[in-house]
Amino acid sequence: MPHENSPLLTCGLSGLISGLGQDGQEEPLDVDCNQGNPATSRARSLNTFFGVIVPTVLSMFSIVLFLRTGFVIGHAGLFHSLIMMGVAYVIVSMTILSICAISTNGAIQAGGAYFMISRSLGPEFGGSIGLMFYLANVCGCGVYVLGLVEAILDSYGQEAGSSAAVLPGGYWYGVLYASVVLFVCMLVCLVGSHLYTRASFLILLVVTVTLLSVIISTLVLGPIPISLSHPGDTPNSTHVFSTSYTGFNLSTLKNNLYPGYTLDYSTNTVMTFASVFAVMFNGCTGIMAGANMSGELKNPSVSIPKGTVIAVAYTFIAYLLLFLLVSSTCDRVLLVQDYGFLRRVNIWPPFVTLGIYCSALSAAMSTLIGASRILHALALDQLFGSFLAPASITTQGGNPWVAVLYTWALVQCVVFAGQLNSITSLVTVFYLLAYAAVDLACLALEWASAPNFRPTFQFFSWHSCLLGIVGSVVMMFVIEPLFSSASIALLLLLLLFIHYRSATSSWGYISQALIFHQVRKYLLMLDVRKEHVKFWRPQVLLMVSNPRSSCQLISFVNQLKKGGLFVLGHVHLGDLDSMTSDPVQGQYQHWLSLVDLLEVKAFVDLTLSSSVRQGTQHLLRITGLGGMKPNTLILGFYDNCVPDDYFLQDPVFYGGVDVANVDLPSLQAHFPPVRNHESSWRLSPEEYVGIVRDAIKMGKNVCLARYFHQLQLVGCGTTQLIDVWPLNLLRPESGGFVDVCSLFLLQLACVLNMATTWKHAHMRIFLCVEAESQHGAWPGAGWLQKEAELRELLQKLRIRASIQVVTWDVGTTDTMEEGGGGEGGSTSRRAATPGGGDIGGGEEGEGGWARTAPCVSEDFLLSVNGMLRENSAQADVRFLYLPRPPAPPDQSQTYLAQLEVVTHELGPTLLVHGLTPVTCTDL
Repeated sequence: MPHENSPLLTCGLSGLISGLGQDGQEEPLDVDCNQGNPATSRARSLNTFFGVIVPTVLSMFSIVLFLRTGFVIGHAGLFHSLIMMGVAYVIVSMTILSICAISTNGAIQAGGAYFMISRSLGPEFGGSIGLMFYLANVCGCGVYVLGLVEAILDSYGQEAGSSAAVLPGGYWYGVLYASVVLFVCMLVCLVGSHLYTRASFLILLVVTVTLLSVIISTLVLGPIPISLSHPGDTPNSTHVFSTSYTGFNLSTLKNNLYPGYTLDYSTNTVMTFASVFAVMFNGCTGIMAGANMSGELKNPSVSIPKGTVIAVAYTFIAYLLLFLLVSSTCDRVLLVQDYGFLRRVNIWPPFVTLGIYCSALSAAMSTLIGASRILHALALDQLFGSFLAPASITTQGGNPWVAVLYTWALVQCVVFAGQLNSITSLVTVFYLLAYAAVDLACLALEWASAPNFRPTFQFFSWHSCLLGIVGSVVMMFVIEPLFSSASIALLLLLLLFIHYRSATSSWGYISQALIFHQVRKYLLMLDVRKEHVKFWRPQVLLMVSNPRSSCQLISFVNQLKKGGLFVLGHVHLGDLDSMTSDPVQGQYQHWLSLVDLLEVKAFVDLTLSSSVRQGTQHLLRITGLGGMKPNTLILGFYDNCVPDDYFLQDPVFYGGVDVANVDLPSLQAHFPPVRNHESSWRLSPEEYVGIVRDAIKMGKNVCLARYFHQLQLVGCGTTQLIDVWPLNLLRPESGGFVDVCSLFLLQLACVLNMATTWKHAHMRIFLCVEAESQHGAWPGAGWLQKEAELRELLQKLRIRASIQVVTWDVGTTDTMEEGGGGEGGSTSRRAATPGGGDIGGGEEGEGGWARTAPCVSEDFLLSVNGMLRENSAQADVRFLYLPRPPAPPDQSQTYLAQLEVVTHELGPTLLVHGLTPVTCTDL
């Protein structure tokens, strides 16, 4: 029998607060809720402008601004282009609102978007989405590198037709040039991000001047005839196009208003709304470039929202202005057949060339740096095991050079795609999935109504989060259904992988907050007044003294619960008045670790009391909540048996198996070894029987479990035997198998037979009949009639079992002790009581209690035990009828002695006394 969490601190504060120690003195309490995160102690040096605005603007301009604006307008027309830009910026804006909300809710460390998602949604979602976002940055870097190579070949390729055309073209040459460019970017990143940030402002100035030159050129230049040529479908053939730059012209604007999707000369495929949107959306994928630099920002919670909003507003105005100018001044053929047409219509063409080179190169380096930071953060969090462990290595200055090399190698694989337009769909799908995840994180925090979610940025709501999620997911499937389905499948696989292998983190799980929110709601809806016997299920409180000797029983009850409530109860003996603190609170973590190791679906409820009986009363009254409260109490049997120490048998417990997240030495030390004599905590017979009596008074069903340390926990598919004896064997003439207690016993056995591990077990129900030659037992009804009645009952109850008829060779009246039992010792036969069956042995006292224990001879008890051992020797588990305990406390020892003799050396046996009607034959 039994004798016997970390505090929630406010997240997002920096530094220490003062708390009171046990001695009443103030002591510092670390309130960093992100201990173990990928943050490092390296200095933060970047402000909002250099750390967020500059990299975000450059990443969003990238190759789309100067190399794909004409492509978008030429194929989609101005109307469709504006729709695309509107959809893209709505998705981006909703995501930015979520980013701002999350980033202002606490301290942001290195890792950017990955850090925000993981610390908001937990390691499963954070790790899987973080890896997907990392892949998006890898593919995005490849796009920018290929775009830069395209611009270089457009100026210096042999097919360019200019005097500087010295570079040979073709697929492999393109891959070579891209590899060289990528290698240069990698060298810059190995030196450190500070080199890029120092040059980024100069790059932004160049890009801004280039953009101004494009705008000024449209106002200054007049019409320009242009001739274009592309390689033909056959060798040595070319396609020649005559087009023009018209300047501001109403006819040009009208011709460019509507879509005209046609063949793309670089990929030789016909463009659609989805494919053009995928290209255009790459100009909106840099919104997290500043967030990715969170580890280098002086004040990321301020810089990220402010800088991102400013950068996105700036790029939106630039794109809108450029779309209007291009559609009003350029012939459609020029837009479709020449990606770099802006060089031809500029007052000084080198401006545009320099702008293209700078924007593409800076975007490539920015995504390479950002991706390596995400990978470094993933490696520090150890969510993917040793595979990413080298990526956590840094230089003395904090530069993750191994992560840079990993990322460079992956981007090198991407550049083998050869053409920019061929991989934009994949890149866009990855980014949209990452944006949807950020919106999901913010939505979950908002819906969870967590008191600690109070961001200083207030311009968001669950509507904006939901709109961002829906928009991102819809556009994913519009762009590329196959890639979208595959990316979501990959995301789910990563989520499951991390869930089953990662250790419990201290970041907080949004799933727990959401579950709490919903469980509270549904518990209020679970009305006990609407309970019905058709939907009854076991809800068990299992009292455990020392789990070292109870692990098999705990696992067995876990299979017996049939989706019901399962609580491990334990009473710690003591008086709180004499203690400085509650000793129970510190024990929960050990019991929960035990639950994890045994892989059972159980709750833990501990209490402090001066006696085990009183503590059990406490748990029976207060365990559970609302309609989820225990209806069945299970106790270990009261005997002198010393079971084996399960902790010394299973390698999980003595360290033979590596178990993540569990401190095995601490667990071993907390639960003392099983000893031969534990007289200091053993219950008296009166107290033990009193617990059974209390439970029945409180309307709880009671089960006593004996010899379950011998239970062999075999796997499913093995043939097993479940034996059921639905008769009160201490008083067989008191009733049959149709009282409430017998039916409850049948129901429990049937529930066990439905469990996965026991579903192949064969259930046998034993029908005890007295030989007709002896005393005419059960007059007027032979054993055939009894068997037919039992078979009919099993058919009505849909219980699949075989009936075993056992001849009752012992005359009950002959084996009763003459005159035993005093006043309550009458041996007259009586029908079973409707309330659950009489235990036999005397008339019932007040409240339906038996006045005394059944008065039977030792020979009778031994014969009953012999009958059970003879017929149930091969059974894996046995269900026996538990008689109601006697009312007088002085009869408790006799009652227990009778039960001990009857069940002696039977093997795993569950003695059951049921009070609850649990069977129903109606639909």
